[in-house]
Amino acid sequence: MADKLNMRLIKNTDAEATLEIYRVYVEKTAISFEYEVPALHEWQKRIETNTSEYPWLVGTCDGEIIGYAYGSKHRYRTAYMWSPESTIYLNEKFHGLGLAKVLYQSLFRLMAVQGFVNVYAGVATPNPKSENFHLSMGFSEIGIFRNVGYKFDKWHDTRWFQKQLTELPPKPSYPLKLQELKNRPEFSAIMAQANEQLTKLNPAI
Repeated sequence: MADKLNMRLIKNTDAEATLEIYRVYVEKTAISFEYEVPALHEWQKRIETNTSEYPWLVGTCDGEIIGYAYGSKHRYRTAYMWSPESTIYLNEKFHGLGLAKVLYQSLFRLMAVQGFVNVYAGVATPNPKSENFHLSMGFSEIGIFRNVGYKFDKWHDTRWFQKQLTELPPKPSYPLKLQELKNRPEFSAIMAQANEQLTKLNPAI
């Protein structure tokens, strides 16, 4: 029987599994600028804080979490509220399947329903795989922060991207909270479409 891919919202019990995926990026790469892997209780707090406002999607293979994508606050001043950031991490064994595309597409569709207008992503460079992926997802480059982070005895740039999710409303309403989004019919439709797409992917490794 073929492995089965699925996508759903994160649950409290997913903290440890998602943290283990993130661990590799902290310990072995400059993709994350963190020096230390967060403690599990800190990671749980991050999930709880983010998911009050933004979707956090996990991709699974036969029930095992293999990747995740989420929105988060880009800036804390009130006028920035319609412009969050996006983040995505996958278990390296599952790169190239098309899972990242489905996760990101679904995340952006959900955030558009919430009323978010733009989404931003910062990529530590050089990282051509991530840079090309963001461009393929409809992002445009908007600038580079030169030598903004120091990790592994080296200074790193970050390349910033922007994607417009919706037309600019002249008077935007406050974005929907995640719980409000879950009550909208569009939420179920987006999740169902994503999982239909995932049935067509081959996760064999």
